[in-house]
Amino acid sequence: MRGSGGTPGGISEFAFGLVLPGLAVYLLLDSVFVSTGIGMIAGGVNGLLGGLLGETTSSGLVFVPFFLGVTALFYDARPRWSWATMYFGIAIIVLEIMSRIRFLISMKVSHLLEILVLLAAGTGLMLRSNRDQSRVP
Repeated sequence: MRGSGGTPGGISEFAFGLVLPGLAVYLLLDSVFVSTGIGMIAGGVNGLLGGLLGETTSSGLVFVPFFLGVTALFYDARPRWSWATMYFGIAIIVLEIMSRIRFLISMKVSHLLEILVLLAAGTGLMLRSNRDQSRVP
């Protein structure tokens, strides 16, 4: 049976080397906090006004294209522009939601070092598993 990289042996090293970076990615993602803030459209309008509105939540303007598209579809569903307007409205709503996401990473330095060691060790084991194991002393 041939191992990883077409060489004899190395399958267990490759598998263990694949688990280590997976654990590192889990630890990294476990340290990320997600919050929301001022979005692209509502924040942009507030920015033009010089921040007079304070921190705004969603702006009602985001829903206007969606509202117009749905209204046009209920009036007559054949025109392509009504479908395009509705899809454009959905895209704007999704962009507004996505633009509000903020990622904050909070971890100890020792946890960061553990993540880096797991990534490096796993990468090294996966690379070593591609060597011919019959010639390793």
